[in-house]
Amino acid sequence: MSRVVVLTDLHIRAEPEPGKPDADARLLSAIDHINRYQSDADLVIVTGDLAHSGERAAYDKLASHLTRLALPHVLMLGNHDNRAAFLDAFPQISPDENGHVQQVVDLPEARLICLDTLNGPPYSYPFSHLGVLCAERLAWLDAALSGTDRPCILFMHHPAHKTGFAAMDAIMLMHGPAFYDRILAHGNVAHIVCGHVHRTISGSHRGVPFSIFKSLVGQMPMLFDLMDFHMETDEPPAYGLLMISDDGVVAHSEDFGLTDLDALRAASPQNASSQPK
Repeated sequence: MSRVVVLTDLHIRAEPEPGKPDADARLLSAIDHINRYQSDADLVIVTGDLAHSGERAAYDKLASHLTRLALPHVLMLGNHDNRAAFLDAFPQISPDENGHVQQVVDLPEARLICLDTLNGPPYSYPFSHLGVLCAERLAWLDAALSGTDRPCILFMHHPAHKTGFAAMDAIMLMHGPAFYDRILAHGNVAHIVCGHVHRTISGSHRGVPFSIFKSLVGQMPMLFDLMDFHMETDEPPAYGLLMISDDGVVAHSEDFGLTDLDALRAASPQNASSQPK
């Protein structure tokens, strides 16, 4: 069985913003928790909105923070990111032939396909927070889906279908029905993982299971009708954990600041009975 940790919507800022959660502290706390409790995972995938405003200084901070992460990691882009500034700060990452930050990772049980849904810059559509998969990116996806006999798990920042939140559904992936037509034609997508909504959401769309994970710095309140995508509540941050087997995908969400797992383990009768006397 393979295990993949999912972080999303870090929103690292060049300078802290008063009244907002400390994004740097949240990320470092998540990294420490992952290092301690998920050390047997195969990798960490971060599904976009790495920086809040796409500043080079924010990406430099992120690069420094990630030196503490003991697992290999894949970084993806979201609507708050800046592709050029990101690539300047992470020169070890090579974009595809069209300049997009996309990657395939093959595990024994599945192929992981990490997509770049960032609209810009430069912005090809007036509303910059919308997700986009242009013709070049769709061709890349076709090749990735065609090039394996394993089931595929797609990772993308923007959901390609509505989630019920009016504000976030207004800035979802463009041309979602066409995207689903394309992946269903391939017939090998086992799961889709997204961020963007700042909420733990799961279900299926057109028969394809999906998981959306929480942000580290603020969650969308359960007010479905408000057209305010800046509204957030400071609920506990979380990361996702995918357990991938030949039988499918199990998705967990860990609110990592709530429970002292070491204390629970130490207090467990099973743990006590296993200690030598």
